[in-house]
Amino acid sequence: MRIVKLHTIDSTNNYLKEVAKSENLQVDTVVWALEQTNGRGQMGTVWETEAGKNLTFSIFRKVQRITVAQQFYVTMAASLAVKAVLEKLLIKNITVKWPNDILSDKKKICGILIESVIKKGKLDALILGVGLNVNQTEFGHVPRATSIKEQTGIHFDLEEILQLLLEQFHHFVDLLLNDRLDQIQDAYEADLFRKNKASTFVKNNKQFVGIIKGVTPLGKLMVQEEDDIINTYDLKEIQLLY
Repeated sequence: MRIVKLHTIDSTNNYLKEVAKSENLQVDTVVWALEQTNGRGQMGTVWETEAGKNLTFSIFRKVQRITVAQQFYVTMAASLAVKAVLEKLLIKNITVKWPNDILSDKKKICGILIESVIKKGKLDALILGVGLNVNQTEFGHVPRATSIKEQTGIHFDLEEILQLLLEQFHHFVDLLLNDRLDQIQDAYEADLFRKNKASTFVKNNKQFVGIIKGVTPLGKLMVQEEDDIINTYDLKEIQLLY
């Protein structure tokens, strides 16, 4: 695996997309930036991070054996990989807030963004972006955030955490490539934040109460509503309040 370490970059995902295009990448490549000035989350949100204290990196991986319809399994696998590392570091009360935020004690500790590289109508590669709060302890504009150091009181070496994450990513992606889709989905759903609990959602600017039951293979959230009817929603259609 090729690892590129940068001091400052706008977005590791954007950088990797340009490299993949210009160099026609064929090997797994990681771009790790000590400072990311324009990190992105789902739906254009900004990932704020203090320079040199957290992990902001992206992974390029060829995945021709995965179909476009199976892309969300990569999100599930990545979430499980992060959770596995955090458990090794003795972080408590880890859950996955659909679709891809990792929480500890209901506070966000990690965000994941996956972008597809499509060639001739088929999925050719994936770029997996990760923002993990490691040694930052003050989150002025992000009230529901936490970090590994805040949870453990221990200052960690960023490169050691990165290596742990890469090992777990390979493990879970290998499960995916070996068609262990049900195992990945079952594990992901078992960790879903607020699963099987009455929760408040916003849809079309109106609130309603529902119960999260799981996700579809395409990544839509399954919510049980009135009369036990289960509806499915994508990220743009619904927001969980907590």
